[in-house]
Amino acid sequence: MYDIVIIGSGPAGLSASVYASRAQLKTVIAEKVYGSAGQITESEQVDNYLGLWGESGYALGEKFRTHAIKLGAEFYEGEVVEIKKIGSIFTVEFADKNKIEAKAVIYAAGTYRRKLEIKGEAEFTGKGVSYCAVCDGAFYKDKTVAVIGGGDTALGDALLLSRMADKVYLIHRRNEFRGSASLQEKVRSTEKIEIILNSVPIEIIGNINVNALKTLHDGKEEKLSTDGIFVAVGTIPNSGLLKDFVKLDKNGYVIADEDGITSVPGFFAAGDVRTKSLRQVVTAVSDGANCIYSAEEFISKKI
Repeated sequence: MYDIVIIGSGPAGLSASVYASRAQLKTVIAEKVYGSAGQITESEQVDNYLGLWGESGYALGEKFRTHAIKLGAEFYEGEVVEIKKIGSIFTVEFADKNKIEAKAVIYAAGTYRRKLEIKGEAEFTGKGVSYCAVCDGAFYKDKTVAVIGGGDTALGDALLLSRMADKVYLIHRRNEFRGSASLQEKVRSTEKIEIILNSVPIEIIGNINVNALKTLHDGKEEKLSTDGIFVAVGTIPNSGLLKDFVKLDKNGYVIADEDGITSVPGFFAAGDVRTKSLRQVVTAVSDGANCIYSAEEFISKKI
């Protein structure tokens, strides 16, 4: 029997583990992929985490994980398929049929990349369509690529790819970006990046690999020749298995404030999966710490 099971090993989950260790709570981190530190590892450079300017996302993620391990973090590799609460005890069941029981659960499973849901996307995923510029950008050295999206991720991806590719199209369906002003300024001053606004992708074209993207630009069909397409149009919370367990908002995020408290006593939400206005590594780390404070208080009242 554990005091706490943490589901997810990104910044929120690892931060929760550090605070749980300091509180001497018996804790295990359940992670779907061994050695993961969450989506932060896909960021080429993190400029907004206080005291660690210019750190690569991968390096920062490794530091988070090492910190947790140094304080005695215990991990269990497996995909969670069901969470139950019987009486005051939570049971977390995995795809391998194993189960873990705990007095409290911190759910920090994060989000996954949203897809375009257009013709050719599924067919050419891995054959020119990618959802991770950091992972796949090097394959497009001196080639032409398109980035689709208007937030910080899309702008950052375009800047990264501009250092490798010969040409980068940055395509956004609205007439202005949602990303930060500083990133917009960098993008607009980068010669290799061509910005195309009011443009909606409608089809990905290719033979064995991608060779073109069809869009609806200002109401007219256009065809752009491109070797690769990087999709950065937002994320979807990993909350499918919570549908009938805890209250979610209309977009599937777990309803919880900064204290992580949800509609189910003893079940806490941390990181990108919970309702909040800013989803950044700094808020995820904060969530993990706050959840342990809430969980410790909850457990102490049950003793």
